Amino acid sequence: MSFFSFFDVSIFWIYLVVILGIGIHASRSVKTLNDYSLGGAKYSAFFVFATLSASFIGGGFTMGLSESVFKNGLIYVVALWGFSLKEILVAKFIAPRMGPFKGAISVGDIMGQLYGKAAKTFTGIAGALVCAGIAGAQFSAFGYIAHILIGIPQEMGVIVGALVVVFYSTLGGMKSVVINDTIHFCVLIISLPLVLFFGINYVGGFENLFNNLPATHHDIFTSLSPLALFAIFLSFFFGETLVPPYVQRLLIGKTLKETARGTLWSGLLSIPFFLMIGIIGLIALTMSPTLNPNLSLPYVIQNVMPLGFKGLAIAGIMAVLMSSADSFLNAASISAIHDGLKGFLKTPLHPQIELRFTRIATFLMGMAGALFALRSASVIDVLLYAYNFWTPFILVPLVAGILGYKSSPKTFWIASFAGVIGMVGWKLTADNTGVFDAAIAGIGLNFLTFVLLNRSEKSKIKAFANS
Repeated sequence: MSFFSFFDVSIFWIYLVVILGIGIHASRSVKTLNDYSLGGAKYSAFFVFATLSASFIGGGFTMGLSESVFKNGLIYVVALWGFSLKEILVAKFIAPRMGPFKGAISVGDIMGQLYGKAAKTFTGIAGALVCAGIAGAQFSAFGYIAHILIGIPQEMGVIVGALVVVFYSTLGGMKSVVINDTIHFCVLIISLPLVLFFGINYVGGFENLFNNLPATHHDIFTSLSPLALFAIFLSFFFGETLVPPYVQRLLIGKTLKETARGTLWSGLLSIPFFLMIGIIGLIALTMSPTLNPNLSLPYVIQNVMPLGFKGLAIAGIMAVLMSSADSFLNAASISAIHDGLKGFLKTPLHPQIELRFTRIATFLMGMAGALFALRSASVIDVLLYAYNFWTPFILVPLVAGILGYKSSPKTFWIASFAGVIGMVGWKLTADNTGVFDAAIAGIGLNFLTFVLLNRSEKSKIKAFANS
């Protein structure tokens, strides 16, 4: 290893050590489950903005997006703007209405308040599954990055990344997550634009970049029909809507106004950010058309960044992955213990015992996520698969309840069952069409059933009141 590569790799290892040390230090102030899950719920708009942005800018929305743009063109950036639109709408309509749930520490608490104890338990199980899957996707991407940029085996990269994130997340919970996510955000928001800058210079400017693209990448509908684009747009619009870590971000602000403002900033930031990552994918295609698309982002970093800047870019991409993994891992353990396990116990858990169990769950689920990462392929495919454990049966009743259209527990269960039937039925009969994802079919049937039953209940109540 030359001095220059040693210098850049050293920046990476120093960054890991610093992040680990900060996480351990922050964990010293964690005394209660509220500290562990919400960090005291006293954060300003900037911290909500930083930790939320760092949470969603993960492996799927960086490596996965650059991979998809490499293969199919900028049409995938348009598809991911579904996520951006969703986040802006959450800031406008959901965040200001979180007042009635201010005492909640998890999405399961909200669902329990709306639809009963059993709904809370069910939400906890679903939340643990979707969050563990998404965290595993980040560990998978960590392995790819470490292999091509640091030179260590991919499996070792997965293990190293998982151990660092699991260690500080297990000890410090949300307090460690927020402070480290803020650091991660500052690093990535500086380093990734630098990758774009040096990449554009390397290929001779924007005009030269687009002139050298394959013909298939000039027409945005070459690889995806308008209907397919709409389907993927919907998948990203609904896929991570109000998943547990994002709901936690709606509960950590010191005021509803601060929370809404931070959420809006995050949604607006995602629009140019996704475009930037997509262009980096095109730069990789221009530089090496036969490259493995999974490696497009690290390939550009490896070949265009000068001394020192490359080390910063390596730290930045690692920050992307760790910030998303720690958020989803923390939410997974809260969902598993506070929302899920407690529903099966006849006697309440002592707060300190619950905190201890949650830390154990964080560790175990982190290790499980690492094992899952060792077997996964495309990062963005992992995300789309994980969405099936949440959106078809939780999203509609959760949004309806927050907006004031709460229904009975009976309606919740019937609509959720309909969502599962819609998802499974689509997978068995129509999933091979390659158009709409099964989760979208589940959401559709869940929504239709919930609305019809809700209207029927209100009609019966009205008729009874008038009799």
